[in-house]
Amino acid sequence: MSNATQALFTSVALGDVQLSNRFVMAPLTRCRAVDHQPNQLMAEYYSQRASAGLLITECTMMTEGTSAFGNDPGIYSAEQVAGWKLTTDAVHAAGGKIFMQIWHPGRAAHPALNNGKPSVAPSAIAIDGEIHTPEGKVPHAVPEALTKEAIAAIVEDFRKGAENAKAAGFDGVEIHGANGYLIDQFLRDSSNKRTDEYGGSFENRARFLTEVIEAVTSVFGSGRVGLRLSPLNSFQSMQDSDPVAWTEYLTTHLNKFNLAYLHLMRADFFGVQQADVVRVARDHYQGHLMVNMGYSAEEASATIESKDADTVAFGTPILANPDFVERTQKGAELNTPDQDTFYTSGPEGYVDYPTLQSA
Repeated sequence: MSNATQALFTSVALGDVQLSNRFVMAPLTRCRAVDHQPNQLMAEYYSQRASAGLLITECTMMTEGTSAFGNDPGIYSAEQVAGWKLTTDAVHAAGGKIFMQIWHPGRAAHPALNNGKPSVAPSAIAIDGEIHTPEGKVPHAVPEALTKEAIAAIVEDFRKGAENAKAAGFDGVEIHGANGYLIDQFLRDSSNKRTDEYGGSFENRARFLTEVIEAVTSVFGSGRVGLRLSPLNSFQSMQDSDPVAWTEYLTTHLNKFNLAYLHLMRADFFGVQQADVVRVARDHYQGHLMVNMGYSAEEASATIESKDADTVAFGTPILANPDFVERTQKGAELNTPDQDTFYTSGPEGYVDYPTLQSA
């Protein structure tokens, strides 16, 4: 093992869960859940990667009729709970730990993907551009602005989603508060123009997230709940007028919940907004800080060594290298990710990446 990566191989407590190393598999949408049903192929995919200290699943619908990708998995039915149990059993049999990322896409969903069901958001503002649907590429729909009663119902859906994830055998859940989906739509002022108690001030824009955290932690306990945030990411027409001040407020606010971890995306996919939000979070957040976006194993290890973060989540390197932990340990060459099969169906580009052993 190289000295340049050795910090990644140390164990760490993540809330109530002990990890054998500090490699985390980031949540990655893969669209293999036909009709939103988790299946054996997905169990094979996740269990292949169980040598990482923690796996986080792709974003999972906890409300029926909220698809943003077509074949995104759900956790709102007994059949889906049973389907996900294939994955948790396989990962645990391989010695791994796995959290489910639970999610509501808000305005990123589309009626054409949900039998005509309207999309919803804090405010009636559509995402710019187009979305892939069974009818081809179409403009994003203007969402319906949520009533307070509808907000309360979605909070209850998060609680139920957590209950179902627990029944499916997950070690915990990650609340998806990033990348322009519903929670993020409430958090940032480009998408939240509300004038009631869910809009305006930092406290008001964080109210929906706060209610979701309280609902989800009532099921799992705070030590098995994580949260993903992306204060800079402009994906899906997102922006905030002061992302640094917002990060400082939110990371301070989150201290009271004693979560298992805060999962922070450090950059913007498109480079529109730039700031060192990792430093802001480290200065103000007292809990376990997980970071993500473009880290090499060497940079990740140095980040942990310097205590700038506690764990690092890797995306495409683990997608394309089920044995990424072993390859890092041996300094072995990595497989190249096949972007053409990221969101297709079937095993190709999903469970057929070679390991060092098979190669």
